[in-house]
Amino acid sequence: MQSREEERGTTRLYLITPPALDPDPFAKELEEALAGGDVACLQLRLKDVDDDMIRRAARVLRPIAQERGVAFIMNDRPDLAAELDCDGVHVGEEDMPYAKARELMGRDRIVGVTCGASRDRALTAAEAGADYIAFGAFFPSGTKAAKHRADPELLRDWSETTVVPCCAIGGITQQNCGPLIEAGADFLAVIGAIWSHPQGPRAAVREFNEVFARHNRAHRHG
Repeated sequence: MQSREEERGTTRLYLITPPALDPDPFAKELEEALAGGDVACLQLRLKDVDDDMIRRAARVLRPIAQERGVAFIMNDRPDLAAELDCDGVHVGEEDMPYAKARELMGRDRIVGVTCGASRDRALTAAEAGADYIAFGAFFPSGTKAAKHRADPELLRDWSETTVVPCCAIGGITQQNCGPLIEAGADFLAVIGAIWSHPQGPRAAVREFNEVFARHNRAHRHG
């Protein structure tokens, strides 16, 4: 993941896996998605499964992502992320504290932190060394009930006053993401708009990248 100083003014896609999947058939969907265009990260986010299932999924999916230069991020579990040679881990508000996650992951891997709609929590995490901050939910989501509703102005304030990258999450689609891009989101985390797209994940990723390109052109010519 590049810092805001290295890649200012661009937004990239942060894919999150569906909450339930069979790794072998899903591998083909992932390959299709990554063939659709630029993707910064893939987060493995499985719910209500045992550790062996998470290990199996990571062993199938991690090489597909990493061979294409896509960072492979484990949700919630820095212990498994370190064990399975993931590029990083993402911890939520009710998960392991940042300091413990960093201790397990080391200094060279990515640790991202969910901060809901709290700038104070984000500043605390950033000052502690988090590699990116996730804000949201920005829109209603079919995969996770939102405890906080975030406003795009939070992204604008963050991007104008800090260099730590920010990721927007929560019900984001190709149709509604414009205000988040304009507000300065470095990454858009997306689930349903990719894996449930009627034309498939390749078309979904391509459409997001087309939206990013339009906004980047407008930004340069503005």
